[in-house]
Amino acid sequence: MEQENGTEVTEFILLGFAGQHKFWHILFILFLVIYVVILLGNIGMILLIKIDSGLHTPMYFFLQHLAFVDLCYASAITPKMLQNFVGAEKSISFMACMAQLLVYGIFSTSDLYILASMAVDRYVAICNPLLYPVVLSQRVCIQMLVGSYLMGFINASVNTSFTFSLNFCKSNAINHFFCDEPPILALACSSTDFNITLLAVFVGFNLMFTVLVVVFSYTYIPATILKISSTAGRKKAFSTCASHLTAVSIFYGALSYMYPHHSTTETQEQEKAASMFYGIMVPMVNPMIYSLRNHEVKEALNGIRKKVLLI
Repeated sequence: MEQENGTEVTEFILLGFAGQHKFWHILFILFLVIYVVILLGNIGMILLIKIDSGLHTPMYFFLQHLAFVDLCYASAITPKMLQNFVGAEKSISFMACMAQLLVYGIFSTSDLYILASMAVDRYVAICNPLLYPVVLSQRVCIQMLVGSYLMGFINASVNTSFTFSLNFCKSNAINHFFCDEPPILALACSSTDFNITLLAVFVGFNLMFTVLVVVFSYTYIPATILKISSTAGRKKAFSTCASHLTAVSIFYGALSYMYPHHSTTETQEQEKAASMFYGIMVPMVNPMIYSLRNHEVKEALNGIRKKVLLI
């Protein structure tokens, strides 16, 4: 639906992936399975940490909320994408599109800061273990978590409000499978220079700040781990750090590819693939990373399994 001058856009059309109409049944089953795994994995992680008292530590406090934000931003985009695979109508209302971008932005940005908070947790736990209970007290952890959600809300609300205050007159067809900011800006008939600058500033700051926190933490952690005399202690420290570093590498790797260029059809398709990996695959693999590579989580799972078998 082309928009003429003076016509208010009341809905958008999500074009999805190129050629998805040919393979809609395969894509629907694939992403439905992925979404079920996301739900089971992240809800399972949240419940496991809540149930097992041995996991009531700052690290698992942040991990519980990492699972929560992964679940939230994946749920902001996946159900609508699944609906578009099977439905003839690919539209999303103006307000629903704005809400989708807002929710996705809040929780995906919060994810960055929670991963950075987990890096700080590992730094203090390994490099200053005697100060750990004081430095990362319950109050400090809550403050760090509130700060993570606050940064997510500020980033998402500012960018979303400025994006949807633009005039849209070129088209209402979004070349994406969800309402992401760059493809929405491409539809505006008014100047988007300010919006692009604003997006670059916010994304740049959030990435730079959180990456610096992670890099600073892991600059000191390896040398400290090697000084641990106990082999079991070194193995445990490496296990928790390896899980976190794997999650960080996957998350930042996908995110760093999403926003630099969005001018050609080829790069737009590549960005859709990166967005799919960042928005859907990462929330699926994070619970696996922390359950398969983390000794304490595996012990908690074994403990629950034994209790279930005894019943």
